[in-house]
Amino acid sequence: MGSHILGSIVGGKMAHSNSGEDFLKNFKIPKYVLVPKSESENVPDVPQCPVLVFINSRSGGQLGGDLLVTYRSLLNETQVFDLGEETPDKVLSRVYANLEKLKQNGDEFATKIQEKLRIIVAGGDGTAGWLLGVVSDLKLSHSPPIATVPLGTGNNLPFAFGWGKKNPGTDPQSVKSFLNEVKKAKEMKIDSWHLLMRMKTPKDGPLDPIAPLELPHSLHAFGRVSDTNELSVEGYHTFRGGFWNYFSMGMDAQVSYAFHTERKLHPEKFKNQLSNQSTYAKITRSQGWFSSSLSQSSSRNINQFAKLLIMKIHGGQWEELQIPPSIKSIVCLNLPSFSGGFNPWGMPSRRRHNGEFTPPYVDDGRIEVVGFRDAWHGLVLLAPKGHGTRLTQAHRIRFLFHKGAIDHTYMRIDGEPWKQPLPVDDETVMVEISHLRQVNILARHGCRSKSINNPVSPTSHEADEEDSDEEAHESAEYRKFGAADTFKLPEEIDISQLS
Repeated sequence: MGSHILGSIVGGKMAHSNSGEDFLKNFKIPKYVLVPKSESENVPDVPQCPVLVFINSRSGGQLGGDLLVTYRSLLNETQVFDLGEETPDKVLSRVYANLEKLKQNGDEFATKIQEKLRIIVAGGDGTAGWLLGVVSDLKLSHSPPIATVPLGTGNNLPFAFGWGKKNPGTDPQSVKSFLNEVKKAKEMKIDSWHLLMRMKTPKDGPLDPIAPLELPHSLHAFGRVSDTNELSVEGYHTFRGGFWNYFSMGMDAQVSYAFHTERKLHPEKFKNQLSNQSTYAKITRSQGWFSSSLSQSSSRNINQFAKLLIMKIHGGQWEELQIPPSIKSIVCLNLPSFSGGFNPWGMPSRRRHNGEFTPPYVDDGRIEVVGFRDAWHGLVLLAPKGHGTRLTQAHRIRFLFHKGAIDHTYMRIDGEPWKQPLPVDDETVMVEISHLRQVNILARHGCRSKSINNPVSPTSHEADEEDSDEEAHESAEYRKFGAADTFKLPEEIDISQLS
């Protein structure tokens, strides 16, 4: 392969030489490969690491816009996309349709591009999850692995795979350095999780967790099932979605909801990562979560308004798990990064034996469930081996919410919160979480996330496996869940609010 790197990374930056253009050739994709009906071009060598770049230009204050300008100046403009102008589902559908057409016409260059293609997404966790969902929905024989640039407040997804928590540099040298890391990164599998919510249609009016002014920005991963959908059940409101990192309820989601509400009302106060994190801490204190557990009302204890059922293995039996009476927040965690990089599950040293817990793996088809009593309890995560109250590891989870002393709670998926009404009569609200499928993600060496196939370091996969027998025999309710209907942001949503 003629294309090669003459530049080098010195102290994390690209050495100054006349070889900069040679280095960038490793990532550039000709226009005709991406844009239908473009004129063919004479191309010398297949790039070693062709990339598509998606940037939320409204993330990170001015950083998103600056990053967009830099990437477009270094690469071909047709391979760098502003998510504020065009959604990823439209872009990727168009690009892959064009690639297939070129392949059918015998274009070996396009075939090689598709085989080597990698994706970079710059934004918050909501933006990254959006891209993961769209790629998952394509159901390609080999889905392009994704690298995440941290532009949000929490940046749990980038941190979990070694890309850091801090907002990146937007100058050309910093971008070249990041591109070089993308080229060296290894592929890992990551589980995705399906979420189904059902609630009885109330006689006195619609009980709707997505009221117009409380719409979660994660609608790309959480939307109402239409009345004609097979998931719909007469007499019930049904919602479904998917997530990659976590689903949580209670204390942490309430703080997140207050933060997002404040950001809607006063966007001028949320211009950078540092001030955002400071505001988050102030809201936590103001809501009383640092009060002692004894002084807090027991009505906010999860077991006062919810029951938890688990299925530990595929095809197993549902069993009730007793929620400790003091737990006020529950986190169902897929990745070892939560609330800005903390690992609530910790790292149990031994494999499951006689009921013991295993370390968390991002591709084992199980999700970790952790509880917290109050914000003081959350501070144990600051200790080297600190963790929350480990409740279970399971393949499927079902929460049944019933009438309690409070009329609502708070929930969030991958950083995007909403206010959830609770039953006012004898009916229940059900939330069920089950394993969906896997996609590829790019990980740097030594990252926190571990594979069950290689617990020490990220592993490289030559190709995706076919759907497992487990997934093939899932009920239609889960098998037919896809991002096509779910991983699309409605036009009225302001993507600057994606975390």
